Amino acid sequence: MQPQKKTMILLIFLVLVWGINWPISKIALAYAPPLLFAGIRTVIGGIILILIALPRLKALHFRQLWPVYLTSAILSIVFYYGFQTIGLQYVPAGLFSSIVFLQPVLLGVFSWLWLGESMYGLKIAGLLLGFVGVATLSLGGFTGSVSLWGILLGLASALSWALGTVYLKRKSARVDMLWMSAMQITIGGVILLVSGSAVERWSDIVWNSTFIADTLFIAVFVIALGWLVYFKLINEGEAGKVGSFTFLIPLISIGTSVVWLKEQITLNLVLGMLLIVTSIILVNVKFRRYAVKEIPDGQ
Repeated sequence: MQPQKKTMILLIFLVLVWGINWPISKIALAYAPPLLFAGIRTVIGGIILILIALPRLKALHFRQLWPVYLTSAILSIVFYYGFQTIGLQYVPAGLFSSIVFLQPVLLGVFSWLWLGESMYGLKIAGLLLGFVGVATLSLGGFTGSVSLWGILLGLASALSWALGTVYLKRKSARVDMLWMSAMQITIGGVILLVSGSAVERWSDIVWNSTFIADTLFIAVFVIALGWLVYFKLINEGEAGKVGSFTFLIPLISIGTSVVWLKEQITLNLVLGMLLIVTSIILVNVKFRRYAVKEIPDGQ
C-alpha cells in the first residue's frame, strides 16, 4: 500500500473513532456512574498500550520519570476524562465535543505564552472566533435551554487537555512517547477508578451488553488504538494533517448524536458550533502549510 494512501486510511480511522466516541460515551453513561465508567475504559486502554510497549521496556525509566508520568496523567487523563465524562451528563454530546475541541485554540495561546511559538493573524482570528463561539453556546445556559454547568465542564476538559499537551511538549525530550502514553493512561485510569470507588457505587453499574460493548469499543479503538495511530502519524511527520483534520471530529460527533440520540439542535447551538469549528480551522491552517511537528495530545 502506498504511504500516502495508508496515511489517509489512518486519518479517516482516527477522525471516525474520535468522532463517534462522544455519543457512544453518552449512551454508556446511562448504565454507569461517570468516574467509574471513565476509570474502567481508561484502565483497559492503558493495559493494552502497556502490552504493546513491553518490547521497549528499557525506555520506561519509571524510577526517574514517575513524576512526569503522574503529572501528565493528572492533566491529560484524570482532569480531561473526569470533566468530560461528568459533563456529558449535562449537555448534548455534539455540543460538548464542540466545546472540548476548543483545545487547539487554547493550545495556541499556551504555546505562544510558554513555548515561544509564533502568534499570527489567522491564529488570532481563530482564537477570537473560538471564544465568541463559546459565548454563543453559553447563551443557552443562561436561558435554561442548555446546562451552564455542562458548558463549564466542557471548557475545563479542553483546558486540561491543552495544559497536558504543553506539559508533554516541555518533557518530550526526556520520555519515550509510547511509554508516556501507556503510563499516563494507566495511572490516570487507576486514579479515576479509586476516586470513583470513593464517591460512587459499583452496584450502580448495569453490566448489560450495551454498556460492555460501548466500554470495550472506547477502550480498544478510541483510547488504545486511537493513541497508537495518532502517535504513528506524528512520528511520521503527519502532525499537520492530523491538525487540519481535527475540525471534522465535532462535526462527526454532532451528526451521529442527532441520528443516534435524537439530539435537538437550536439556532444558538448551530451558530456557536460553526464559530468554534471555523476557529479550529483557522488555528490549524499554519500547521497544515508548514507541517510543524507536535507531540500527541491524546483523546
